[in-house]
Amino acid sequence: MKKFLVILASLAASVAIVMYLPSMRISSGYALEEKAETGLFHQYVSRINSEPATIHCVYEDGNLIGIISDKEKLNQHLDQVYHEKYEEKYPNTKVYLSKDLYITDEQTYFEYNNADDEILAYLDENDMYCLGATAVSFSQDDKVYSRIYVSSEEIYEEAMNEYLSLFISPETITTLTSGQTTPELTTYGSRDVGITISQTITTTEDYARPEEIKTTKEEILEYLKYGDNKEREYYTVKQYDTVAGVGSKNYGLSATQVMNINRDKISSIDQVLSEGMELCITYFTSPIEIIVYKETLRQQDIYYETTYYEDDTILKGEVETVQAGVNGSKNTLFSEKWVNGVLVSGVEVSSVETKQPQSEVVAVGIMELPDVGTGEFRFPVDNAMISCGWGCYYGHRGTDIQNRYDRWGKVLAADRGVIMQVSYDRWGGNWVKINHNNGWVSYYGHMRSPCPLPVGTVVDKGDEIGDIGMTGLATGPHVHFFLEWQGSRRDACTVLNCSGR
Repeated sequence: MKKFLVILASLAASVAIVMYLPSMRISSGYALEEKAETGLFHQYVSRINSEPATIHCVYEDGNLIGIISDKEKLNQHLDQVYHEKYEEKYPNTKVYLSKDLYITDEQTYFEYNNADDEILAYLDENDMYCLGATAVSFSQDDKVYSRIYVSSEEIYEEAMNEYLSLFISPETITTLTSGQTTPELTTYGSRDVGITISQTITTTEDYARPEEIKTTKEEILEYLKYGDNKEREYYTVKQYDTVAGVGSKNYGLSATQVMNINRDKISSIDQVLSEGMELCITYFTSPIEIIVYKETLRQQDIYYETTYYEDDTILKGEVETVQAGVNGSKNTLFSEKWVNGVLVSGVEVSSVETKQPQSEVVAVGIMELPDVGTGEFRFPVDNAMISCGWGCYYGHRGTDIQNRYDRWGKVLAADRGVIMQVSYDRWGGNWVKINHNNGWVSYYGHMRSPCPLPVGTVVDKGDEIGDIGMTGLATGPHVHFFLEWQGSRRDACTVLNCSGR
């Protein structure tokens, strides 16, 4: 009777831990006449002990797979799987059960029949394993929006440093991160004054499926460049193509951008390209923003002003230049913000006048604005930057000019004259021609919308004639500009000073 009471107490202690078992009759020696099966392998209670023992229950998504009798055997099996299957490609780590599996250690009086081999075979057949790895998490506003797994933190750092080197030199990073500053500008050019990453990046020890783990610097670098974007577009180099020309014809990429996304093939923006070369023209879609702050010192023109006065000795409609106008110049310091190698903003910080302009003085027969040009041209936009020059690619007979700090800024008359034509075609988009009535005609293409000034309107040098656009065959906002001298098209840079633009 006493033995019977002990067994009843043992059963009561196990109810909260072990799944419901049908009623059973217990005879001397604890033999079970009815057996309750559990798990995928129909394990049953083979014995009820007088003292509780620890069992190891393996669960998948909350469902019991089976009960491991020997946990050390499981650990040895995991080591064997690692050495036989994963060690060569994934060194210096170990195998774990996959993330949807977990093991609980439970106390019970019940002893189950041994199904260790069946459980281990099930794990093998269903490849239910993970490997130790480093998780790299990317977060914004304290929210993780992306995570990758890498084989080691060291290889991730190598890839990140190489990605950063596309936008700023390693030496400059070392200087800035140590609290020092780069040398002050003493001549025209740029210097890096700061670098930051918009997002928060953290690394932690974790585990992941083998196919999720990036094991090479190249795999990680590709993710840093493009994230999960697998789409790539390519361009086949044609005869006479230049690096700048390829970019101009494909989404308005700069020469530096074309070089950065093809570092395996291009090492300089002046590199001579081979006909038939395949170049990627899909720019970075990185999951992170590498922000580089620069100071840039540039020389800018100070355009002279024109003063008109009436002279009754000059016939009506005739003009005479009494004093030639001469442009001045100033050294201007800009603060620029670059994101992943793309200039996104620029603000003038200071300027010093280095040459004072000399006003043009013109005598006219009437008080109306003359329609005859000066013969001295200005750039058709402010903050002029040439993105594709004459012959930048085969058949390009003009100069593509951008406003460095205002991509959609105003288009300005290069000299005074008369609006000669306002039109549209599939090549130049919305375009305007100005007749300067001295043998010169200027052309302005790709304007955002038709010129609001009617044909016959007299304009002065620097007057607004429209907005920068990308209508027609243009891959980015710019003005396609050229001059005609007595009907013959001319490269504008033979008249304008394009050096350093």
